[in-house]
Amino acid sequence: MRKRFAKILATVGPASAAPDMLALLHKAGVDAFRLNFSHGAHETHARTIKAIRAIEAKTGESIAIVADLQGPKIRVGTFKGGQIELRYGQTVRISAGDVSEGPDHIAMPHEELIGALKPGDALKFDDGKLMVTIVEVGANGLMARVEIGGPLRDKKGVNVLGPVLPLPALTGKDRKDLDFALSQGVDYIALSFVQKVADVLEAQELIAGRAGLVVKIEKPSAVEDIEHILELADAAMVARGDLGVELPLEQVPVVQRKIISVARTLGK
Repeated sequence: MRKRFAKILATVGPASAAPDMLALLHKAGVDAFRLNFSHGAHETHARTIKAIRAIEAKTGESIAIVADLQGPKIRVGTFKGGQIELRYGQTVRISAGDVSEGPDHIAMPHEELIGALKPGDALKFDDGKLMVTIVEVGANGLMARVEIGGPLRDKKGVNVLGPVLPLPALTGKDRKDLDFALSQGVDYIALSFVQKVADVLEAQELIAGRAGLVVKIEKPSAVEDIEHILELADAAMVARGDLGVELPLEQVPVVQRKIISVARTLGK
């Protein structure tokens, strides 16, 4: 890598995966390439890795490859007509399932999540555009009050504000992607959805020293235990987009500075 304090990490996509384009990007200043395992087949990633290693051999310069695992994705189910309209002050029912039962019902295919929520916890939908607060836990699900309304469409993402969720950082897909990435000799694994130290320990056990571990800090619970989490990791990625959904926007620069400060103190 180039001898400067800040390195440039570029995400490889369909427009940049051609060998000639990768070579141009490296020549322009890219030090490391990120492969997003939320998209793309293993065969496609293998070709990209091969092309990057060829550039490395030709230039004699080290190029890091980061395999970014998808992590668990929390989403709503589907709605009749493809969407419902949430209105400010409206009460909606949230329960485990795949298909909504009506305009006042949100189905979520995550039974373990439903069981972990309590009154006062908040859910944001569609990258923070919509928000509800849990007001009651009942036998038929959760009752929630709409704080920020608007159209909620099929399969939109959910961010949970409040508890540490009973979800593993590594899904079955992640484990397969991890095995593949390690077999290809990537330099770093980026772990998504880190909530607690146990998530990092699990990943390190599977990696077994074959690559460095980058923890993606996107959950407030990870920020609260950042010292212990970073002690076990090799690097941190500040996921400001997700942090900006789960935290007030004005807190994100402060949290970012804290993460960087702890990382520097620990020599990460």
